[in-house]
Amino acid sequence: MTSNQAEWSLEAVFFGSVTVGERGQVVIPAEARKQYGIKPGDKLLAFRSPSGRGLVLVGVDDMRAMLDQMPRWEALVRQLSQEQKSGEESEEE
Repeated sequence: MTSNQAEWSLEAVFFGSVTVGERGQVVIPAEARKQYGIKPGDKLLAFRSPSGRGLVLVGVDDMRAMLDQMPRWEALVRQLSQEQKSGEESEEE
């Protein structure tokens, strides 16, 4: 596996789940904050995902890089969706 492939593996981009609190707040997982250098007071942009069924957070300065790499995210989202469906089907059996 090349370093580029490893960079785009599901394990490399999925940090876990978060829970929405009573005031609509979420905590960004510590590993994600560490990896991306997110500190208290940093500004993040919040976008509706292209499907309208998700939320994407992006640092203001990182917006251009995110747009350039969106096609790769599509493949990862499809992979996650397929794995989730397979897991649900296994639980039903």
